[in-house]
Amino acid sequence: MTLDPPVDTRVESVGLDAAGLVALADIGTVQERTVLTGTSSILDIFVLVPGLHLQQKAPGLNAGEHPACAALTSGYVFRVENPATVFYLQRVGRTGQLTHVEVRKVEEPTTWYRSLFLALLPGQEMTFLPIAAYILAVSWGLGVLILLTLSRDWWGLIMCGCLMISRFINFIIIQLRDRPGWTGADEEGEKGDLLILLSEDRWVRMKGYVNDLKAVTSGQWLRREHPLEGWFTAIATVIVYLVAALAGNVEQFGKILLLCLFVGSAGLLALANTATKQLHMHGRVLEVVGKRISYKRRKDLTDELIKETGRDDWALGMGMKPMSQDIKGFRRGTAVIT
Repeated sequence: MTLDPPVDTRVESVGLDAAGLVALADIGTVQERTVLTGTSSILDIFVLVPGLHLQQKAPGLNAGEHPACAALTSGYVFRVENPATVFYLQRVGRTGQLTHVEVRKVEEPTTWYRSLFLALLPGQEMTFLPIAAYILAVSWGLGVLILLTLSRDWWGLIMCGCLMISRFINFIIIQLRDRPGWTGADEEGEKGDLLILLSEDRWVRMKGYVNDLKAVTSGQWLRREHPLEGWFTAIATVIVYLVAALAGNVEQFGKILLLCLFVGSAGLLALANTATKQLHMHGRVLEVVGKRISYKRRKDLTDELIKETGRDDWALGMGMKPMSQDIKGFRRGTAVIT
């Protein structure tokens, strides 16, 4: 005597043999989430979205840009080397406008439930919509696993299990790579004020304590992979391609579930990314404060900041102000032209 599965899996004949290829879609939702939270969460293993095998490439979202930056308090000119910070500034910057960004330390948890929250969702912004969207994405994955179990689609469960293994490998490697590195000399108690010139005439003014500014602008966000970590990353990537190759063995109902899983999880994670207004990294938070200020010309911005700071060496160094013939002691080779 054969027992029917508790879930009716009969569906109309639809050609979905290539449904597993959706997992290989080159979308950056996982990478963006990794950048915005500054790390990876153990709950990520249940968020199965297309492009999950690209998570280790998250530092490349800045598209190779390292914008010129000037310390308005000292006149020192350098570049923002941290790719995660550059990506966030590109995200919040607007052409022809000055955006104010504040950097501060993350407050230490004082209650057990706050500690539990940070352990399960590290780097998660404490606002309703991004948290709700992310939790729904996790629940979406769990729901599909339950339906595949009830329909006794073991190939479907194997496919999801393989994707979860790939996610778990990436989670471990992100955790290992996400360690604060070199940030320069300690300047405890000093306050800083930076002007950053991004491409497309997007201007950002970043304020905070100097040590906090250094932590998010200098050095690396994720250190380079060790050879062994690179091997495991390759294994995780191959697993995703293997899932795409074997997805034809899944039952028709399971293929529909997998499609719903990929599309639904991607949509929810994209909503969580869009609703996230902060960047968490190395125990610091970057957040836009106040209103953006529009300028008709870059010169207007330069003149205003020179008047406010009482110095123009930073403007000369960034090429925002022409150098007069009577200026002596200024080395042309140190100027950063943007």
